[in-house]
Amino acid sequence: MSIGVCIVVENLPVPFDRRVWQEARALTEAGYRVSIISPKMGKFQQSHETREGIEIYRHSIWEAQGPFGYVFEYGWALAAEICLAVKVYRSSRFRILHACNPPDTIFLISWLFKPLGVRFIFDHHDLNPELFEAKFGGKRGFFYRFVCLAERLAYRAARVSIATNESYREVAIQRGKMSPERVFVVRSSPDLEHMPPGEISPELKRGRRYLVAYCGVMGPQDGVDLLIESILAIVRERGFEEVFFVLIGDGTEVAKLKALAAERGLNDVLCFPGRLPDAELAAYLSTADVCVAPDPRNSMNDKSTMNKVLAYMAYRRPVVLYDLTEGRRAAGDAALYARPNDPSDFAAQILTLLDSESLRRKLGEAGRRRIEESLNWKFEKAELLKAYEAALRSPGSTTSASPPPIQSRSA
Repeated sequence: MSIGVCIVVENLPVPFDRRVWQEARALTEAGYRVSIISPKMGKFQQSHETREGIEIYRHSIWEAQGPFGYVFEYGWALAAEICLAVKVYRSSRFRILHACNPPDTIFLISWLFKPLGVRFIFDHHDLNPELFEAKFGGKRGFFYRFVCLAERLAYRAARVSIATNESYREVAIQRGKMSPERVFVVRSSPDLEHMPPGEISPELKRGRRYLVAYCGVMGPQDGVDLLIESILAIVRERGFEEVFFVLIGDGTEVAKLKALAAERGLNDVLCFPGRLPDAELAAYLSTADVCVAPDPRNSMNDKSTMNKVLAYMAYRRPVVLYDLTEGRRAAGDAALYARPNDPSDFAAQILTLLDSESLRRKLGEAGRRRIEESLNWKFEKAELLKAYEAALRSPGSTTSASPPPIQSRSA
């Protein structure tokens, strides 16, 4: 009988959350019975559906502003997740509860199921204390202390922790006090087997010679406001008008960013198409001459691997980003690096790439090689399965508590 798994994710809906969907697929292929609890967002409004053998349960959610708003948002979501977890347990008797932060409070659900022998895996997507500082200007009052406490308790509850890169692994070991053998690095790498090929579509350039693309979340910590200042420097200050910019994605700052672009007089050189279906996104990334990741340096971003950078590299796009520790580890020689938080220098790096087709091609091919040789899901899913084997293993044992799942449903 296959082992049941319940994955809880609150930040994004599934299957839109690419990392969670890749994990669910990999676990299903390995013989686990997977159920997912996620929010209703965008076009994903069904309360229950089955995709590729994976049961998906969704709940309503409100996107909040400010610390008090987040308390309400996360409290409501936690209550909904508990109810759905009970429902999932009745049907699957899951053995593993896999929580994907943010927030870190999902660990509370594991306390309810621990007496039933359910093991808890903490899948650490975001450094929430650092994220709190980035969103709220470095404030370290009551709410900050609460966020730090929640992270500590999440680590304490976890049988195994999954980190998205080496910096996060260090946090788990040093700040979370976890044993190194219980922390596994599973990067949010592209799945080349399921990545849609993109067709070059010159019409996306809106009659301009070049296209520069941003794809990602647009929150206060993502630096899209800095990107708009870089666009202003390119188009207005330096008079380079042969380029069009597309800012793909959604988030709490979109309305402010659109207003900022209009105030700077940039509506004729950029657009905000919102979240796009995979095929349209692939067309933009295949057509773009340069892709950008304007995440500013702060204590969170410096330790985080940006999914968008890996996606750009998978599509052979040269990248411009600020010089961040994990950003450089991910992109290597596939990018040009601007001085941290300097929109003028960021603009200069974009112009350097636009001025040299050979350099764009060189960086793009270097990025694709990094994806094919090491930074792709084929390698990461093997680490995910090792993490699950460790979670199921009895304390002090070198074998799993029960027979490991079969490796392929098609075998």
